[in-house]
This record gives sequence, structure tokens and C-alpha cells, in this order.
Amino acid sequence: MDESTAAAHAHPGISDYRALMDNLLEACQVIGFDWRYLYLNKSAVRQNRLTSAEQMLGRTMMAFYPGIDETPVFAELRHCMEMREPTQTETEFLFPDGTLRWFDVRCEPVPEGMFILSLDITERKHAESALHAAEEQLRQSQKMEAIGRLAAGVAHDFNSLLTVILLSSEIAAAKLKPSDPQRQSIQQIRQAGERAAALTRQLLAFSRQQVLEPRVLDINAVVRNTETMLRRLISEDFTLHMKLAADLGHVKADPGQIEQVVMNLVLNARDAMPSGGSITIESGNVDLDNGWSEKHAEILPGRYVMLAVSDTGAGMDKDTQARIFEPFFTTKEQGKGTGLGLSTVFGIARQSGGTVRVYSEPGHGSCFKVYLPLIDDNLSPQPLPAENPLSTGDETILLVEDDEQVRAVTSLALQLAGYTVLEARRGQEAIRICEKHTAPIHLLISDVIMPDMGGRKVAESIQALRPGIRTLFVSGYTDDAMVRYGIEIAQVAFLQKPFTPDSLAQKVREVLDQAR
Repeated sequence: MDESTAAAHAHPGISDYRALMDNLLEACQVIGFDWRYLYLNKSAVRQNRLTSAEQMLGRTMMAFYPGIDETPVFAELRHCMEMREPTQTETEFLFPDGTLRWFDVRCEPVPEGMFILSLDITERKHAESALHAAEEQLRQSQKMEAIGRLAAGVAHDFNSLLTVILLSSEIAAAKLKPSDPQRQSIQQIRQAGERAAALTRQLLAFSRQQVLEPRVLDINAVVRNTETMLRRLISEDFTLHMKLAADLGHVKADPGQIEQVVMNLVLNARDAMPSGGSITIESGNVDLDNGWSEKHAEILPGRYVMLAVSDTGAGMDKDTQARIFEPFFTTKEQGKGTGLGLSTVFGIARQSGGTVRVYSEPGHGSCFKVYLPLIDDNLSPQPLPAENPLSTGDETILLVEDDEQVRAVTSLALQLAGYTVLEARRGQEAIRICEKHTAPIHLLISDVIMPDMGGRKVAESIQALRPGIRTLFVSGYTDDAMVRYGIEIAQVAFLQKPFTPDSLAQKVREVLDQAR
């Protein structure tokens, strides 16, 4: 006897409608007052992963699906059966083989007991979930873009002010004896300027507006380069473990930004464990397949280098995890955090072509995994920039800067390093100096964005007058702004404002030495 015949003989009153119901896409079932199956159409047979209706007919729901009477959907069925009122619900159902599916379930009282009409809506639910995730990503992106525009808008002026503060404070401190009580006050000014500069970098980093100087990197080398500083920052209450893959592939990223990522994640882990604990930094090569990419639409499938930082702290609930990458969101006390650390990590990862995922449960710690695209293995990593002592020289430098305060302190810092400095407020003035000055000019330092004539045109005009002169561009603007002014950071010598006397002198010496 086939399933249709079995269904027809199951209950005389149902047979009249068997042909109609067997052609429905919805699963139709009739359940008796004793919870036994009296009828199933063909769709119900398929929905329940059966080969025939006879496998269920005459059996109770509880016998066929042990534990179903404890589920939310059964509460709806019981209400319909006992109260004789129709019900409708959307619910997840776990099959005995472990498959989880979503169903739209409608129940109607019938003389025999209860009629159930169910439709598998799993694909629709998955589509809704994907749409919700995409909408959430769009909202987050729009929020970051808005703050990014704000950060980029103030970056130039703010960075110029910080350049004056940092240069002036260090120049003033250098003139005082180590025992002079004024040095401490000047140090406070310098430290405040550095914190403000770091905050500006974070704003630009999470909004993906920061100027990048990408190079081929070995992530392990970056981690080892920061290890001593990290151990000093986390104190003796914490243990720091390194699990770095020996065969780690290379990535192309800005080394300073990757250091920011490591520092922010380790400090975040430290703050999650006020009584101390264990922090683990791990690296490895991973392949993210299409299935992974479908769940995380912001990243393409392919080969990636993973950098993970995990802790043994209190962990996070789902609501907190949903917001941790939002700018200015923090769970710390007032004054204990800016809420930019993790959003900075996210921004850096996305700007470098990767992403960040978090895995956490309350009471079980947290793990942040940063994925960056793995590049051609044939490319060798470039050495990380070394910290050199203050560089000096005796060459002549033409400085073009429209901001009077920035020009004055930059000129003074260069003179203290031994250089002869010619100052110009505008491009045309710089050209006139070149025409009149008879001695050699070895280096042009020019702001990128200035009234009347931008840094690129200034450099082209002066190079025509002084073939072989080296050029160093400086700016407080973001990468996008400079591209509009014809400056590709990867192709020129560039120094980002704000800078210190040390960083200025080192960059000047580096550019001048390249000429040799």
C-alpha cells in the first residue's frame, strides 16, 4: 500500500480531500485528540524526511519526536487542541538527525482533533538574516563614514597645531638642564600632545582615512618587535603567550597600523582582566571558503594571515559583541577609555583589505581574530623601520609652509639639527628664492595643500630649476585629500603631521642619503 492509499484509509472523512491536499506545497497533517497522526499529505512526508506516510500514521507525536512536548511549537499545538482556537507561529524545529529548520505553522481545530498546515521557510529566514546583517553593516559603515568625514575635516588644522606643540615642547626641553623643574611641565605638554596625536590617528584609522605606507610584512616580526613593550604595559599580573606559526605567509600593510592593532587588542585583553590573567597572541595561515564569506559579506573567500589575541577574562554577551566595533562604545568606567580601540582595529583591518571577528562567551574569555589577505609568497618582507638617534646634517633645505607657526618651529628644529634653512610661505616665493639663491639647495620640504600652488606643482617647478634636488612632502591631511592634489604616498618621500624633531630629522636624513 503506497503513502496515498495509506493516507486515504487513515480516516474516512479525509479521503474526499486527499487529491487536493496531496498537491499542496504546504505540509498537511491531521492529529487526533490522543496526539496520534491520522493523515499526512505528500509534502508532509517529504518535510518529515520519510519514505511513506505509514511510518507516522497511528503513532503519537511524542513517540515519533521525543521531547517535542517541551518545545514552544507544541505549546501552540496544545492551545489549539484544548482551547479549540486557531493558532499561527514561526518556529525553529530540530529534527532527530540534528537538522535545524524554520517553519510557518498554522493550526485549526477539526472534528477529528487538529489540522496542521506547515511551510518550510528556512531559506526565507536565512535571506532575512543576511539582509539584516547587510543593513547593520551599512548602518555601521554610514556611521563610520560620517565620523570619518568629520575627522578628515579637522585633521589638517588639528595636526598642524599638534606639530607646533610637539616641536616646541621638545625644543624647549632640550634647552633646559635635566634638573630644571620646568622640564617636567614641558614633558606634560609633550605627553598631552602625543595623546592628542594618537587620538587623531585613531579617529582616522577606524574611519579608514589614515595615510598609509604599506609594505610587505611578516606579521610575526611586527609582534616580536612590540613584545618587550607589551610585557611592560601589561605588568606582572599577566602572562603573555606567543603561538606564532613558523610558516606564516606575508601581508601588505602599514607596519605602524599593525603595531596599533596588536597594542589595542592586548590592552583591551588586559582591561578585561582587572585581577590579572593570561593573554595569548597567535598567528597562522587560513583559507576562508565561500561558506565563510557568505556569512561575512565584507570579505572575499581566499587565503589569509590570521592574527589572534585571546584572554581569560569575563567574556562578553551577544549584545555587547554586537556593539564593540562602534566608535566611542565602551564598557569601561567614565574616563577609563575613549571607545576607539576596537573600532580602530576594525578600521585598520578593513583598510588593509581584511576583517575582524570576535568569539566570546560570558565567563569564558574573548578571542579577537584579525584576517589580512595573504600575498605572493615570492615577495620578501621589507625590514621594519629602526629607531635611530637624532640625525644631523649641514645641507641647505628650502622649507615651504603656509602656516606661520608650523613653518617657524619646523625651521628651528632643522636648524638645531645643523641644517641651513630657507623659508617660503607660498610656492611662488619658493621659486623666487631658488632663482636668486646661488648656492646649492639640497632638499625641498613642502606642505602638500597650500593656497595658490600645491606642493606637487611647487616641486615640479623647483625641480625644473634645480635638477637633482630631493623633495619631502609633509601634510596633516588624509590620504584621499592628497590623492586629489596629485600626491601618491607610496611613490614619494612623505612625512605625516604631527611630527617630532626626531622623526623630522630622521626622515630628512633618510631622503638626503638616498640622493647619494
